[in-house]
Amino acid sequence: MNCIFCKIIAGEIPSYKVYEDEDTLAFLDINPVHPGHTLVVPKKHYANIEEADEATLCQVIKTVKKVGLSLKNKLGASGYNVQVNNDPASGQLVPHLHFHLVPRMADDGLKLWPQRAYQPGQAEEVMKKIKIN
Repeated sequence: MNCIFCKIIAGEIPSYKVYEDEDTLAFLDINPVHPGHTLVVPKKHYANIEEADEATLCQVIKTVKKVGLSLKNKLGASGYNVQVNNDPASGQLVPHLHFHLVPRMADDGLKLWPQRAYQPGQAEEVMKKIKIN
């Protein structure tokens, strides 16, 4: 399979892992909206929400909740957006089910979803702040 997220899960491509359990993986988005923008994926490949079984979706949402609390408690976010682009017409670029968690601050000015690159060393610093042990 030529899925980039499957390769990240398999350890073939490096990532900034925030959380991992038997069924899910959370890692920093390489083109974040804000520092701490995290992707949560099931380890088993599903192209979209409809392909995933309910048990998997429950596991993914449990991880979304854990990462969201970490963003609020450890990164100091006032809140966070959770977004799923389901299928290419919605903007899904990688055909592997994934949830975006975007940390938000009051008056952060975010109206749309522009993406920015991390500064050198910044991704590792953010990963260390929000990593769940």
